[in-house]
Amino acid sequence: MEVNSPEQSADPRAWLAPAAVLAGTGWGANQFAPMLLVYRHHLGLGTGTLEALFGVYALGLIPGLLLAGPISDARGRRRVVVTAAVIGLLSSIVMVAGAHSVPLVFLGRLLAGVSSGAVFAAGTAWVRETSVPPVGCASRDDAARRAAIAMTGGFALGPLGSGVLAQWAPDPMRLPYLPHIIVMVFVLVAVARAPETVAPAARRAVRLSVPGVREPRFLRVVTPMAPWVFAAPAISFALLPSIVGAGHASDAIALAALVTMLTALAGVLIQPYARRLELQSGSNRAGIAGLLVLAGALVLAAATAQAQETWLLLPCAIVFGSALGLCLVAGLIEVQRIAHHDALGGLTAVFYALTYIGFAAPYLLALAADAVRYPILLLATAALALATAALVTRTTARLASVT
Repeated sequence: MEVNSPEQSADPRAWLAPAAVLAGTGWGANQFAPMLLVYRHHLGLGTGTLEALFGVYALGLIPGLLLAGPISDARGRRRVVVTAAVIGLLSSIVMVAGAHSVPLVFLGRLLAGVSSGAVFAAGTAWVRETSVPPVGCASRDDAARRAAIAMTGGFALGPLGSGVLAQWAPDPMRLPYLPHIIVMVFVLVAVARAPETVAPAARRAVRLSVPGVREPRFLRVVTPMAPWVFAAPAISFALLPSIVGAGHASDAIALAALVTMLTALAGVLIQPYARRLELQSGSNRAGIAGLLVLAGALVLAAATAQAQETWLLLPCAIVFGSALGLCLVAGLIEVQRIAHHDALGGLTAVFYALTYIGFAAPYLLALAADAVRYPILLLATAALALATAALVTRTTARLASVT
């Protein structure tokens, strides 16, 4: 979305507060991963209940994404993001207050989903608009990388903080959520002062239909690639550790936190390379590279599942995280290229909604594992990733020749 009348002149630091709220929300979204083993042990929750806790997060996330993006396009970024960040803060407070109450844990996860969806949609657009002229000084591709780094950086810090406290702190049911509460208080103070980028004169009625969704490039390039963005980390930290029996290790919670953190950290560190791959406008080389790296990660995961070696989870996490970072940056850059001037938040929300389909990958593979062994399933998934890379490569070249 183009900035119509910013509240202040160009400021190279204007993007920092919106990026901080993205990072804080990413922290809140991923801090739950190491807690699964805590709830299993202390509350006696079975696999079905733990999977439902993931599901209720998505139940809040999808409407948060699809409503907050268009609302922020129409009414402004700051109001939507601040409200969503407050909900994120409340989600961790509920998790602390209801540590031994399964219904309150479900409520906390639902609130976390609503907050994440809204902040990821509106906050990503806000980071972009505060990064580029006339508010900031960066390029569009740098703006996309900033948003991706902020989010994946939060994804890395969340499980590190909660996992360490859950493994070794005296109150593993409550203390792991306190760092996020403290972070969000500071983030809210900062983001309340960030410049609004949707000028009052540009505000309008909310339009839930998003221009750009039917663009050939979005349908044929972004849509096939998007689910792989979060399929990569989901397989890395939600499926593969259980396949090799990592939950039975003496330091299982810390190991789960380490795998989750390494996945996200690799996603952060690869992003400058993704940016360089995308210097040629319209190439989508980062997305294609991400799909190829993902295929390699799945082959390594198949070898890990066959060998049943816990230590192999760490190199798997790094390769899966690299695929995450490449595909995420590529997708956000594509969205910025495609989005109509008044619908960046809405199209970003649709992209994220498509990426979160990837979180179903572990459950689909687990269902299929009743009939086929995991190593074979993971190799088949690698072949599917390669087929997607071939499709995206061919489509990108065809669309480039047309234009």
